[in-house]
Formats: sequence, structure tokens, C-alpha cells
Amino acid sequence: MRAKSIFFLFLSFCCQCFSDVDSNGTKVLSSDQRINGIDIQNAFGATKETAIKRTVRLLRNNKLIALGGIVSPEGYVLTKASSCVGARVAETHEGEKYDLKIKKRYEESDLALYKMISEGKTFPYIEWELENNASEGSWVIAAHSKLSEIRIGVKSGNDRAIGREGGVMGVLLTNDTSSAKGVKISEVVPQAAGYRAGLKAGDIITHADDRRVKNQDALIKIISNKDPGDVMRITLNRDDKIQKFLVTLGHRSVTFDLFNRNLQMSGSVSKRKDNFPIILQHDIPLPKESMGGPLFNIYGKCLGINIARVDRVTVFVIPASIAIECMP
Repeated sequence: MRAKSIFFLFLSFCCQCFSDVDSNGTKVLSSDQRINGIDIQNAFGATKETAIKRTVRLLRNNKLIALGGIVSPEGYVLTKASSCVGARVAETHEGEKYDLKIKKRYEESDLALYKMISEGKTFPYIEWELENNASEGSWVIAAHSKLSEIRIGVKSGNDRAIGREGGVMGVLLTNDTSSAKGVKISEVVPQAAGYRAGLKAGDIITHADDRRVKNQDALIKIISNKDPGDVMRITLNRDDKIQKFLVTLGHRSVTFDLFNRNLQMSGSVSKRKDNFPIILQHDIPLPKESMGGPLFNIYGKCLGINIARVDRVTVFVIPASIAIECMP
């Protein structure tokens, strides 16, 4: 019944609140009545407060690096491990700040458990939704990164595993037949990892991570064991001179889809967005700094932890059934 009430309230706004007029003279909804407008946010009632009060901002040098969900009254916080490295302080919606202590990291799910250091403080904490009965198109809610508002969207894809993507240099290769005997770079993808490191077309790679490479297969085998964000030591021959470079590997999907219109519009994405045992998917417009925060259904129950901003319309979530295993 609550879902229907919110739906009809949303429709009533659409029918009654066309108060603004655009440059063509067309009547449009005012900003307060659009999907993430304040009036629509308030239509979710207590769930709005639940989402805001049970989410914290994780700071490093007073800068937001991730969100986290409070998972116990003692102040334990679950968040995205690869985003919160170096987090020192947790900040609540009221502006209260608490020092953080790392308890455990979970590599498979990219989750991390922290503890807010406080004396006798009792915190509001999330309640898990373990039935996993959210169907595609169901409303989902997450706190805004400033913890003063919420953001609203829908579950937008089937639950599924996300395989390991592997890191890439962003170069096209060919076996070299000259006396240098290595792997020749025939083309460098603009703005990709190799480009940023300084690699150029015509370079002949002779060593990767101090291991001799004589052909493409040998080089690809070394790279295949690495992930996006890993650093490779590359030794190459350029104009008969030996040079060394450090290449921070990129994401395959980003590197070779640089001209994809959706990705061009997406902005910053999560450093790790692959190799998850199972994920939920939604379309809430969240920045990558909002990863680690909890995702709620309309009843205020936590469906899981936002784990990866993939693009402007795709966020992956580690479901409650896995996240709850990281509880203290």
C-alpha cells in the first residue's frame, strides 16, 4: 500500500504542479516536484530520515572519500574498501565527527568494517532486508553525499555476478621482428593508461615487471594477472635507447569505450567496479564519493551497500545477504 501511495502522490504532483514555463512556452514541473525535488523526497516520509541518519560521511584530510552505513548501535560502519583507504573521521548528518578505527577488509566484496570511536554513544543503525524481494522497477533510496537530502531511483537490472575485468595499458601490440626482439606498440589509445604514462607508438617493450617479454602472449599473460589500478614497470626500447616507465593500469571497458557517448557524459567512476560475487543494480544519480553508503527500499530497510559507480545511470550494490556476513 505504501508503494501505491507514493506512486499516486508522484502522479498528483505531475498533474497539478506544472508551474514553470520553459523558453518555448511549455509548462514544466517546478524543480521541487521533479524526481529528486524536495517535495518528492518528503513524500517518502520516515524513510528519508532513516536513510540520512544511518549514513555517515568518511573523511580523509577533511575531504569526503566515501559514505558508510551504520550497522550497529556501537558505531560499526560498513563501507567500500577501495574508496575509504586512509579514512580517519566519520561525520554524521548532524555534523558530529568521530575518529575511525579499521576492523577488517573483505577483498571479495570490496567491503570494509570500521568502528567509530565514542564513549557510551548509541547510534541509529540500519535494518537489513534479507528477503531480496525488490523487483526491477522498485523504488530505491540512498542518502545524498551531504546527508541533508536523499536521492531516488529504481532497481534497473537483474541480480547477477560481475566477473573480473582485468587491467589494461590501452595500447595495440604487434610482435617486433627487429633485433630489439620485444613487443612493438602500434597504437596508443588517447587518454588511456599507456598514454598517460608516456608510451608512444613505435616503442618496443622488452620487459614487464622485470620479466623478459619476447612476444604478445608473454606480455598479455603478465597483464592478465593484474587489476585496474595496479602499477606495472615497463622497460622499452625507443629509438635504440632503453627507457623505463610506470604504468597504472586502467579499466578495459573505459579504455576501449572512450568514445562511447554514455561514458563521455558519465564523469568519474569507481576505481573498482568488477569482480563481485553478486550485485543489485539501480539508476540513482550518485557520485563515486557516495559509494559505500547503504541503499534502502521504501520501507526503510537496507537492501545492501552501494559498491561501484559504473556510469551515470548504473550503480552496483553488494546485497544485504552478503553485507550482513561482514557484521561485527
